Amino acid sequence: MPRLRAITRTLAATPDLLSLADPRHPLLWYRGDRACVGVGEALRLTFSGPARFAEAAERWREIAAAAEIDDPVRMPGTGLVALGSFTFANRSAAESVLVVPRTLVARHRDRWWITEVAVLSSDDPPPSPDALELPAPQPPGSWAGTAFAAPRAGSRAGEPVDRTAPDSAAVDAYLSGVRQAMHRISQGDAEKIVLARQVSGGIAADDDLRVPLRRLAERYLDCWTFAVDGMLGASPETLIRSTGGAVSARVLAGTRGRHPESAGRDAQARDELLTSAKEQHEHAFAVQSVVTALSPHVRELRTSEEPFTLRLPNVWHLATDLGACLGERSSSLELVGALHPTAAVAGTPTAAAVDAIAELEPFDRGRYAGAVGWIDAAGDGEWVIALRCAQVGAADPETGERSVVASAGGGIMADSDPEHELGETVSKLRPITEAFAE
Repeated sequence: MPRLRAITRTLAATPDLLSLADPRHPLLWYRGDRACVGVGEALRLTFSGPARFAEAAERWREIAAAAEIDDPVRMPGTGLVALGSFTFANRSAAESVLVVPRTLVARHRDRWWITEVAVLSSDDPPPSPDALELPAPQPPGSWAGTAFAAPRAGSRAGEPVDRTAPDSAAVDAYLSGVRQAMHRISQGDAEKIVLARQVSGGIAADDDLRVPLRRLAERYLDCWTFAVDGMLGASPETLIRSTGGAVSARVLAGTRGRHPESAGRDAQARDELLTSAKEQHEHAFAVQSVVTALSPHVRELRTSEEPFTLRLPNVWHLATDLGACLGERSSSLELVGALHPTAAVAGTPTAAAVDAIAELEPFDRGRYAGAVGWIDAAGDGEWVIALRCAQVGAADPETGERSVVASAGGGIMADSDPEHELGETVSKLRPITEAFAE
């Protein structure tokens, strides 16, 4: 059992958090005036398989109980904190991780703090309350960007792109998958199946990943911009937030592309979304899946009376907010395990939809559509669904290139239009393709 010592102190300085991040391996959780950046690693825990959430929650509880924590600030996200990224599928070849930064610099509105963490059994001296110093800002690095193409069929998340594969073949494969999903639904095998597709690119090993992160943070203000173990993105969907006994979530299902060039067309797309029986039906599935999963763990569960439209730079979403009070004392990670996967990223019924995804998608989703977020020693935390994101791989020792694999999907119903579903994935991929551009 690693024994950790965490010391938190208030900061008077107001640094540019992104400038502190490691250019090649950033650790970031960012949304306006609520944000944190991690520098270095004090501890890394990995998990896999069907019990990954339960194992992570129990392991984290043991580590937090054994830790020495000096935290006069006493806010959610102070003291001992881990950032995590979890896979979508039980059988994924990718790992789920919890990472405890060696140094964490964070803010909540006008409150700033710094936390230093050390492993007490290591040779490194434990942090001193009188010697906490801000990490030095990292100078701007190079950025060449990348264009995306279709990955080769059967590839795993993070594998290099096959640049000989024509995009048309990947599009045809996706459209075929949508039609097969519609057939299964018409046969009664499922009510909704969420299918995704992938695009892939490559960046130089020394490219500065803070460039796409800053673009995402500045453009997608209503999203959580994140970076954990190479998983980068800006998610609009809060899976769960649990702090001090209060629980909240945001469910998104139902999408229309934006038309910023025309206010009239943009308003029409929003209105079509609100009045579409198909989109409302899909949204109701997603909300009910969250309500059903949360109900055993909370009390006084409430939702928005009607779905509302959430406006993002690239799309309109149907959205519903949920709030509740925590029942028996569960950690935010245990709530994540209860909720994942929601109907918004898997389908309905869950087991049938997940089985269909494994058969119809020609790739391993990895951490796409999994959970990404943070947890503190009290079990409080905030987790989003890993959407509008890409997994950046390790540098290839021969080429020096790092792969970048982005994914996007949509809910398939019996009356879906395959071409419309393809267009929806194009809109959902746009945040990443633009952020990683030259």
